[in-house]
Amino acid sequence: MTDTAPDTALPIPPVAAIRPHSYSAHGVTVDDPYAWLKDAAYPDEVEDAAILDYLKDENAYFEAVMAPHRPLVDRLYEEMKARIKEDDSSVPQKDGDWLYWTAFETGGQYRKWWRKPVAGGDDELLLDEPALAEGKEYFRLGAFSVSNGGTLLAYAIDDNGSERFTVRVKDLTTGEHLPEVIPGMLSDIVWTADDSAFLYGLANDQWRTDNARLHRLGTPVADDIELYKEADEGFRVSVGETGSRQWIVIGTGDHVTSEIRLVPVNDPTATPILVSARQPGREYDVDEHDGTLFIHTNDIDPQFRLCAASIDAPGEWAELIGPSAHFYMTGVDCYRDFFVVEGREDGLDQIEIHRYDSSVPVQRVAFPEASYAAGMGDNPEYDQTVLRMGYESMVTPGTVFDYDVATGSLTTLKVQEIPSGYDAGRYRTERIKIAARDGTEVPVSIVYPAGFVRDGTGPLYLYAYGAYGMAIPPGFSTGRLSLLDRGFAFAIAHIRGGDDLGQQWYLDGKLEKRTNTFNDFVDVARGLVAGGWTGEGRIAIAGGSAGGELMGAVANSDPGLWGAVVADVPFVDVLNTMMDADLPLTPGEWPEWGNPIEDADAFALIRSYSPYDNVVAQDYPPLFISGGLNDPRVTYWEPAKWAAKLRATKTDGNVLLLKTNMGAGHGGKSGRFESLREVAEEHAFVLWQLGIAE
Repeated sequence: MTDTAPDTALPIPPVAAIRPHSYSAHGVTVDDPYAWLKDAAYPDEVEDAAILDYLKDENAYFEAVMAPHRPLVDRLYEEMKARIKEDDSSVPQKDGDWLYWTAFETGGQYRKWWRKPVAGGDDELLLDEPALAEGKEYFRLGAFSVSNGGTLLAYAIDDNGSERFTVRVKDLTTGEHLPEVIPGMLSDIVWTADDSAFLYGLANDQWRTDNARLHRLGTPVADDIELYKEADEGFRVSVGETGSRQWIVIGTGDHVTSEIRLVPVNDPTATPILVSARQPGREYDVDEHDGTLFIHTNDIDPQFRLCAASIDAPGEWAELIGPSAHFYMTGVDCYRDFFVVEGREDGLDQIEIHRYDSSVPVQRVAFPEASYAAGMGDNPEYDQTVLRMGYESMVTPGTVFDYDVATGSLTTLKVQEIPSGYDAGRYRTERIKIAARDGTEVPVSIVYPAGFVRDGTGPLYLYAYGAYGMAIPPGFSTGRLSLLDRGFAFAIAHIRGGDDLGQQWYLDGKLEKRTNTFNDFVDVARGLVAGGWTGEGRIAIAGGSAGGELMGAVANSDPGLWGAVVADVPFVDVLNTMMDADLPLTPGEWPEWGNPIEDADAFALIRSYSPYDNVVAQDYPPLFISGGLNDPRVTYWEPAKWAAKLRATKTDGNVLLLKTNMGAGHGGKSGRFESLREVAEEHAFVLWQLGIAE
């Protein structure tokens, strides 16, 4: 049997009204007939009845179109759910006098947070997420910070997806909450040495965290002390602490420039120490060991290097580890007896242990596969002799290791359990390179069934992101197995715009080089066709947020290549968003995309690829588009405007679906099972459109 239904049986889709609207910039007039879908009251609320009615009509259409395929959605959901250990728990980790871990209960959507004394004693429930989430359509735990003495817990929750968190403080000795409630928080939480106060940051009216504040327990929130206020509207402020927990780190920066101040954890109102004043295009982060700052920076090379400076002369940097053409240094963490350098060598994760005595040879952790994803886990103590690490590959489930620094041995603590069963021997994985049109070789990670035949007829699911210097690791996915078991190959295109091959890889896919990202993706797809992995029209593609922008761009440029397109919370109204300085994120995004308000060349370039602005009268592939009404990152009207314009313009009869989560934000629905159902819907859509029989 098959779960497909003839397209002639589809209900009639809603049609958004066309309301003439235009604006001019740099001598160019831009028509925007769906501008009315942006509620004038945003970001306070969305209350325009016409807008809400349109979104509800689209949701009703989505449900009607997907109704015949609900049996397939349900089967996929049950498959995915059966691969999740319902009563799963994390490996306990020591922090001071306590062992901490999280656990799910059978049927639970959310975690419970636990601890018990290292010396022995009863388990203690710190935070009950299921109880906090009860009755809420959306729930997300943000910051979670136990005080240094272990007697207090400060945590923050978001119950509508808007990423405005509310802070509460719990007395762990009594189980009662303290009176303080701080709404509108958007940061981490860092306790002072004596546990009498904590640092945090508030989101302003534009959802921008431009401050670091100190709250003293028992005092009115209105009396909180502003320790730092950022004047540049494009910068965001963060709070953290060094590995030694001797210094609080107040950081500020945008996507390309950073600046750090330090205050003593035992004297948070002391005059902050400025490590080094901001320099446009220079990023750095800082850790500390015994009065020496360890500064990880790209000041002279995009591959980054490591410098040292005295806390007494923080701006005088001396190189410890120089930049390498092959090793991209992504981070440095200090511990009492050694420091850890993480990075990628030719695109693969590496972890190195360095002694403070430079004469001692560097230890590089050896991992067992040729293609994998690995990184440091939770290592909260400064005096750490065994390091917690995470590891996975496209065929190896998530694994938790302990690495003994003294012996160099890896001990497996936990392997992701798949209750319904998993046999890695049924799958194969490869990492290949495909030449883009300018000759650049783009890495591609592929996983496929052992019996997959490369004759050009097989279905392929191609995923990419390609922005903000975010690498997509070749990791494991239980949801992906439902596609592999139905004959799909699954590929990740490590395109420019991410930093998979180093920061230059990122720089080569942003600003004036942005189109490299789109070209890489298309060229990878064509290379996979040429290699027999699939055929034109047999490729399902997917991406979210900036990856959704990618989906829109390639749907415009090469529609015939794709058999189905899944665009989650897609950033597709790029020109309008970058022209609106009042939107929450726009000023901070200009270093990534360009400022079309001031720069005519940036305006022309963005206008040339912005997916919404480049919809044309042509045949488009089937599209599944999602959005979130409360999304502060990609506003709900971006996918709505794009879907409306596509419906009115495209010349094909292929299905186009727009689903807006009316009570969620950028990440879709919360809860581990509700989010699975959304994946099941998308996979069912792909199987339907590619004609995969059940």
